Amino acid sequence: MSQSLMAREALQAPEQIRRQLYENQNTVKDIVTRVKKFAPKMVYLIGRGSSDHAGVYAKYLIETELGIPVCAAAPSVSTLFGQALQLEHALVICISQSGKSPDILHQVKQAKKMGALCLALVNDESSPLAELVDQVLPLKAGPEKAVAATKSFLCTLSAIASLVAEWADSKELALGLQNLPAQLQDIVNQEVKLAFNDLKDVKHCVVLGRGFGYAIGRELALKLKEVCGIHAEAFSSAEFLHGPITLVANQLTLVNIEIEDETFEHHKKQVDEVIRRGGQVLTLKGSNQSPAEEQVYERLTPLIIMLRFYLDIEFVAQQMGLNPDEPVGLNKVTQTL
Repeated sequence: MSQSLMAREALQAPEQIRRQLYENQNTVKDIVTRVKKFAPKMVYLIGRGSSDHAGVYAKYLIETELGIPVCAAAPSVSTLFGQALQLEHALVICISQSGKSPDILHQVKQAKKMGALCLALVNDESSPLAELVDQVLPLKAGPEKAVAATKSFLCTLSAIASLVAEWADSKELALGLQNLPAQLQDIVNQEVKLAFNDLKDVKHCVVLGRGFGYAIGRELALKLKEVCGIHAEAFSSAEFLHGPITLVANQLTLVNIEIEDETFEHHKKQVDEVIRRGGQVLTLKGSNQSPAEEQVYERLTPLIIMLRFYLDIEFVAQQMGLNPDEPVGLNKVTQTL
């Protein structure tokens, strides 16, 4: 099979992240200096699609490392309901690959008027968003032409992690980021985690994770829909027990995101309950057998899982006779209000 644009771009992620971490060092320090002086009482996240999913990772990382509450924007409150929110003590982080969507720009304008400090994590540094905000943290993913975002999503997660590592003065996270590009390259060369036979008969599935596992669950579910045409929905494994677990009786397939952190034992018990009820479970986890010198830092395991997943489902889609570069009815840049 010919290698798709999606696969080629996903394979660029280790090098793009290495470049990003190197080139953004001084920028991150400058941003954190300004953020600390501003002393935000909360963080307000703005994003759509994969950018919104990256924001879930940002929420878990900022709240666990810094203890600052984080919430996600509901864009229509500003654009359609016309309400301006009180954000004078908020750090607004806007995540966008293109930096062009009208609803994103409108929200940032409103946030600035209401006193927020606005930071953009954006790939297009010449975009209207980059010109509008107070600070820019470039994703440096390089041009991304495939409709299904891969390297830009991973570069967003690494940018978030670099920001938090500096802000929280986390030596563990900083060291983990140093090792990350090599570990991402290692996972490229390892065996597949999700194969054609796992998904060939699947029409509906649930993606289960807890904490940082759930943080990437929504992106994983989106890609199953976009690339493979599989109806997939993401749940926290704790939330899944509050009603949706009854779906297991319908021979539902579950994709289990397993991360060995503080949530591991609780999440495992919940997945074991799904298995006890007859659910078919496919488990994805970051490799602990990486040839890289250091084990993957647990807060960065989501990037390892996602890169392997992107490569796997691209190949599965081709085996299904689908073109991963042309998801039905989708465009690369979506503009909404």
